[in-house]
Amino acid sequence: MSRVLLPAMLIVAVTGCSMSSPGPFIPSFTDNGTPPTSRLASREARKAPQGALGGEPDARNPQPSAPSAPGKRMARLDDRAPPGTYDKAPVGALSDRDYSQTRLNAEQALQLINDYRRQKGLKPLKLNAQLGDAAKNHSTDLAKWDRISHFGSDGSNPWDRVKRSGYNARVAAENVGTGQTTFEEVLKGWKESPGHNKNLLLADAEHVGIALVRENRTEFKTFWTLVIGAPL
Repeated sequence: MSRVLLPAMLIVAVTGCSMSSPGPFIPSFTDNGTPPTSRLASREARKAPQGALGGEPDARNPQPSAPSAPGKRMARLDDRAPPGTYDKAPVGALSDRDYSQTRLNAEQALQLINDYRRQKGLKPLKLNAQLGDAAKNHSTDLAKWDRISHFGSDGSNPWDRVKRSGYNARVAAENVGTGQTTFEEVLKGWKESPGHNKNLLLADAEHVGIALVRENRTEFKTFWTLVIGAPL
């Protein structure tokens, strides 16, 4: 049992997603490197006109989603996230990790991001309150449903949430991570993932919003969201 469970625990700890203009949905990966939801998510995205963060899903016909792990509850009827566009953690997968010191210092996180961008010859980003609100609202929603996704429970995608925040974007991107104990850990995972790394290094980006929601009652425990953008 331990041989089977250990890889799952390590995978959940570095789970992340990225979305950028106009890139596809990039979900978490299983231990054999296969993206479990990318085909479904991409199919949903292609059903509607493309926006700066990919397709905008049709949320007019909400329907319950099936649970993605044994023993998980069925999604409630008010869940409008398209089926197959999110992942959940196995029960107890992260119960041995210590989150008591997990915090987010947005200024320190910004410094780490900008140090990385400078190494690549890119201009630094500035914190933006509107993008911060978009990031915080999405992390809060992910924590409520205990899952990782670029779709909100109201059917929104990242582009919807950026617009909703009042930020008039010409460029926008979103990275999501769950289960990490520090921002350094989630940033390391993003750097090592091509889709996430592409978002971190968007040359035209000017602003960033960063959020963490910690919820001990969930399986994922922590929900990190990074939103990067440039205004019109």
